Amino acid sequence: MNKEEYKDFYNEQSFKNKLQKFAKTAGIQVVYSALLLYYMMKDPSVPLRSKVIIAAALGYFIFPTDAIPDLAPLVGYSDDLGVLIFALSQISDSITTELQEKAKSQLRSWFNDFDEEKLDEIHAKIF
Repeated sequence: MNKEEYKDFYNEQSFKNKLQKFAKTAGIQVVYSALLLYYMMKDPSVPLRSKVIIAAALGYFIFPTDAIPDLAPLVGYSDDLGVLIFALSQISDSITTELQEKAKSQLRSWFNDFDEEKLDEIHAKIF
């Protein structure tokens, strides 16, 4: 796939569409990780090198064909989560409390109540 074809999948609207459509199916950890990367991408203080990693991870998340189809019950988002967590671990020095709060705020608007301990599991893997 060339750069132009990839750009068709990686854009802000396709990210938001997939996340909103599959948020409940994907689960808190996948959604939080994707949102955190998304907010990091928009943050001007995050270095370009980090944004390249973010673009690759979010592109994989958005891309309609991945290693494990997202429609597979329970395991469909495990590969996405692995890629998202790996990306976050590579750029963890750019993750601020403010960015984490933005992601949590969006989670609250979509899920109302959620177990914040699930987010602690993500933090343990990336920090």
